[in-house]
Amino acid sequence: MRLLIILLFLTHISSSSFAQNYMNYLVDYMTGSFSSKEQAENDSNYFNIELEMVQIWKDRTDGPWFYIEQAVAESKDKPYRQRVYQLKNRDDLRIESIVYTIPDPLRFAGDYKKEFPLLRITPDSLTLREGCEVVLYMTDNGYFEGGTVDKNCRSDLHGANYATSEVIIYNDKLISWDRGFDENGNQVWGATEGGYIFKKKLNRLKKG
Repeated sequence: MRLLIILLFLTHISSSSFAQNYMNYLVDYMTGSFSSKEQAENDSNYFNIELEMVQIWKDRTDGPWFYIEQAVAESKDKPYRQRVYQLKNRDDLRIESIVYTIPDPLRFAGDYKKEFPLLRITPDSLTLREGCEVVLYMTDNGYFEGGTVDKNCRSDLHGANYATSEVIIYNDKLISWDRGFDENGNQVWGATEGGYIFKKKLNRLKKG
């Protein structure tokens, strides 16, 4: 019995260690400035999009937390998407990225450049996007892959009924495919040929 308890304890420690290592890798991969410029130059179906991902609220123990800005390169000061992501380890060694919207988000445009982004708000002022969390796992090849679950992420953009997100995250790029579908399963927004390919330009992990 004593041996069984020891083995269970060691198994728990081992799983926790793996989970923390996976989280550290994911934080490293996600942090930085990204651009789809190369893809846009080679395929007119895609726009030149700038993506900024920076860790925030590092003193909190319920994270890591990220602030996300996404904008057309020619209008970098007017992002069309601003989100907060909260990363959480799951018992199955997968990582859940929980998505929040920000009240009056444009007042925080460009906050990713600050030493302490989103310092003026706290998590209790955010709005959870229920059902829109992305579940990620680390593959045997060392990158992360995942997406939203079923049709749980509701969306009314351009007549959509629900949205899906598929993500692959490497250490030097990420591929993101967001799409909206009507109640009959017809795609009504988002790229049709595949995800946006964002190449990492700058790693901001050491900042702050």
